[in-house]
Amino acid sequence: MDLADYRPNVGLVLFGPEGRVWMGRRVETPPPYNWQFPQGGVDDDEDLEAAALRELEEETGITSVTILDRTPGWLAYDYPIAAKRGRRGWKGQKQVWFALRFEGDEAEVRLDQHHPVEFDAWRWAPLAEAPGLIVPFKQPVYATVAQAFAPLAEQVRGHRP
Repeated sequence: MDLADYRPNVGLVLFGPEGRVWMGRRVETPPPYNWQFPQGGVDDDEDLEAAALRELEEETGITSVTILDRTPGWLAYDYPIAAKRGRRGWKGQKQVWFALRFEGDEAEVRLDQHHPVEFDAWRWAPLAEAPGLIVPFKQPVYATVAQAFAPLAEQVRGHRP
C-alpha cells in the first residue's frame, strides 16, 4: 500500500500498574465513540520515539514513562469523507504505535497541557475495550494495536516504579 498521501503520526498505549491502559475522552466528540489513546502528528525530520514522548506530554502532561515496545511498521486508516475538510489534502493517517509503562503518580496527568485541550476526562480501562470505544474508522487499527500489545498487560501488572 502506498502511504505517501497519509499524514505521519504516532499513537501511544500507556499501561498503568494494574495492566490497564490510559484512555482520554475527546472534547466535543459525541458518545459512544469518544474515548481514545493519545496520538499526534510527527514533525518534519522528527524521530518517531521523540514524537511519541512529545505528544504524550502535550496531550496528557505525562513524562514519567518507560517505552516497552512499538509496532514494527506503519498502520494506516483513511479519513471519512466528512472529516477530510481541513486535513491539508491527506487521505488519512499512517501511525507507528508505542507501548509505554507509566512510572509516575496520577497527579502528573494534566489535560490542560495541549492547546486546544484534546481530552476533558481520562480513565484506566482494559486494553480489549479500546477498539469499541474509538470512532469506527479507527477501529481496525485499534484492534491490531490491542492484539499486538495484549501480552504487555500481564507484564506490567503489579509493577511499581
